[in-house]
Amino acid sequence: MAGLTRDLGIDLGTVYTRIAEGAQVVIEEPTIVAIDVADQKVVEVGKAARDMLGRVPDSIEVVRPLQNGVIADFEITETLLNYLIKRTSGPIQLFGPHVMITVPYGVTSVESRAVHEAALQAGSRDVLLIQQPLAAALGVDLPISSPSGNMVICLGGGSTQAAVLAMYGIVAAETQRAGGMQMDEAISNYVRRKYGVIISNVTAEVLKVKIGAAVPQDTELSMEVQGQDQVTGLPRPVTITTGEIVEALQESLKQVTETCRRVLEKTPPELVSDIIDRGAALTGGGALLRGIDKLLTKSLGIPAYLVDNPLTCVAEGAVRGLAMQNILRRNLPPV
Repeated sequence: MAGLTRDLGIDLGTVYTRIAEGAQVVIEEPTIVAIDVADQKVVEVGKAARDMLGRVPDSIEVVRPLQNGVIADFEITETLLNYLIKRTSGPIQLFGPHVMITVPYGVTSVESRAVHEAALQAGSRDVLLIQQPLAAALGVDLPISSPSGNMVICLGGGSTQAAVLAMYGIVAAETQRAGGMQMDEAISNYVRRKYGVIISNVTAEVLKVKIGAAVPQDTELSMEVQGQDQVTGLPRPVTITTGEIVEALQESLKQVTETCRRVLEKTPPELVSDIIDRGAALTGGGALLRGIDKLLTKSLGIPAYLVDNPLTCVAEGAVRGLAMQNILRRNLPPV
């Protein structure tokens, strides 16, 4: 019977869902679904649905079934998972896959059960949950098997999580239900206030990725984007610089540093001394923002560093967790 079923690690994120099998990520798709409003049927899933954002008639609704890291629409999440699992396993599968799927730290039992049920209904044979910071630590090979302190900061699209881990478990952690999407919103609000031009959050994300930074940079980049004049409603181009993105993100970044600081305050002193020596691992899409490692190093007083696989480490850690489930079981969320 061995080999008839597959082991999958699923990073169910607000912005992206990634599925890992073995040592690699096999699927990476935006967590977005397009639905026909009249008959409530799925039109497109993933990248094809994301390309429809802000570009469709009223007869089609483009939705994100997860908000701030947790399920907001159960049926659409189930449809999305079913589609992605079938793409991974093929149309004909004798047995459903063994799945370990991620949830943010601190989710309620109701939120955990929703993720568990959605994965089961999507065709999984059995489902285990794992907290995202624990999966990230496994995915970047942190030495969490020992009684020494390791810190992970997960900068996701819908949530920001900071955790200190030891002995395969989370010692202290906090989740802020805001992340990269709120940064995009902060940029679009800044452009509207300063220039009177309305840009979409999709355009704001492009600005953040291409010229954005957390701290002032030696090289000032700029980018022209098209927006809608707030007064006339007509198209108007506006040029944004790196320094302006830094200014727009200050409040969001302050919330990130405060979350990390509260976790360190709750951490036993023995583990804090380990973290000062080892540093804090930065994971998630937000970790790619230029200079965020320098900002956190200065704000927290501990070295922060970008890991080699910030985007995929959570999914890779989840699939590794399946092989270690007997060791991890006492530290996994109950369902």
